[in-house]
Amino acid sequence: MMTVQEKQAARNDLRVSFEFFPPKTEKMEETMWRSIHRLAPLNPSFVSVTYGAGGTTRDRTHGSVTRIQGETGIPAAAHLTCVGHTKDEIEQIARKYWDEGIRSIVALRGDLPDAGDTYEPTPGGYPYAVDLVAGLKEIADFDISVSAYPEMHPDAPSADFEIDYLKRKIDAGANRAITQFFFDNETYLRFRDKCDAAGITAPIVPGILPVTNFASLLKFADMCGASVPERLHWRFDGLDEDPETRRMVAFHEAISQVEGLMKEGVSDFHFYTLNRAELTYAICHALGIRGTDKAAA
Repeated sequence: MMTVQEKQAARNDLRVSFEFFPPKTEKMEETMWRSIHRLAPLNPSFVSVTYGAGGTTRDRTHGSVTRIQGETGIPAAAHLTCVGHTKDEIEQIARKYWDEGIRSIVALRGDLPDAGDTYEPTPGGYPYAVDLVAGLKEIADFDISVSAYPEMHPDAPSADFEIDYLKRKIDAGANRAITQFFFDNETYLRFRDKCDAAGITAPIVPGILPVTNFASLLKFADMCGASVPERLHWRFDGLDEDPETRRMVAFHEAISQVEGLMKEGVSDFHFYTLNRAELTYAICHALGIRGTDKAAA
């Protein structure tokens, strides 16, 4: 554990950002907005909103992003993918965002609507994320985040390719990379070292996933190629019907992970909230991020 002095020094430079996904139902929308207004006073660097597989949530993503920035004043970042869009459609979407004051985009290749399908570039579209980044930079001077995979993207042929491709995205104009979630800090630290050795100077922001549902976590991890350590299987075993204990275990895991990374010089963290505020808020509070009430209305 970090000493009090170490925590105080680290928290002075601490920056956080939060990710949400477009709600599918009215009840889910209420939950998301409660969470946004709960977390907004913590003054995150930005709040991002995901894009459904194949661009299926395009309108809901747009509505959420513009409303978040309009109501809270927090910079909002829209996820935008290559899948399902031509270059002309991407340009229309991007210019609309720019005209509405949205300056940040998370540029991704994107997932296919059917997870088992083999990826094929959309005819007339940007083939891959590196092409999308370059295209967006030609449209306007967006602040662009891209993805990074410390344990390799499922479609990557090798770990070296993963690093090389990330460097290409940064060189194309991306401002930072946000990692897929992970639970072994050594995995992230080794990946960061390889990025440094490859000449990648942009921030590699760790993506942190507080565990709200262990069964769902296992499905997410299987889809994206992230490993789940045996200690998590053991610690969450038998807690499916015990949400109170599960939250306490999840808090302990997440705060230990973040403090461990802080000791290694990490000062930026991106939280995958799954549209829930409780754990993320508690973690930030424990880290000394108290914020203000200016965005809470």
